[in-house]
Amino acid sequence: MQQVSSALDASVLVLNKLFMAVHIISVRRAFCLLCKDLAEVVTLEDGQFSTYDFTSWREVSEFRALHYREEEDDWVRTASTQIQVPRVIRLVSYEKMPKHTVKFNRRNIFARDNNQCQYCGRKFPTTELSLDHVTPRSQGGVSTWENVVCACVNCNVKKGGRTPKQAHMGLIRKPEKPKRSPILSMKLTHKKYQSWRTFLDNAYWTVELK
Repeated sequence: MQQVSSALDASVLVLNKLFMAVHIISVRRAFCLLCKDLAEVVTLEDGQFSTYDFTSWREVSEFRALHYREEEDDWVRTASTQIQVPRVIRLVSYEKMPKHTVKFNRRNIFARDNNQCQYCGRKFPTTELSLDHVTPRSQGGVSTWENVVCACVNCNVKKGGRTPKQAHMGLIRKPEKPKRSPILSMKLTHKKYQSWRTFLDNAYWTVELK
């Protein structure tokens, strides 16, 4: 079983009353909503949705703890039992529609480019990356998804105030506005969040992280 701290640091996908994805929250916040009966756990079992309030989910968790566990599952131990960390919850009275706009900010740009310099292709820690305007602002470039990329310090200095063509440097990918949150896309690469795809891949909405 994973340590409580790592389990509580996991993420939970939040659906509105209509089963549309609207947010991502921490496990701590999810348990608070469940305990207050403001939300219920949602699982997909044999192709069918099943929902559980906090009491029934605790009972299900006790059964699963005794009979089977998946490697990617997270568990939280209380004074008297173990509770499985839910991956998806549904707000029982929240009907607002999800937002469609992916925020244009530094965190999402780093996530979109996967912390990879878009000129040399190497990956770097966030602290060692900068943002580069493909067409420099001095030449009329603007701050948009299509004109801002991650760049390492060396490539940024080498490119200077020139366009990639002027600097004889090529981009490894054409920068585009992501269709959904880049951070969400990164989470979907983890096995333990694969159940989220059921609520995202066949949808026309995106999740905005706060």
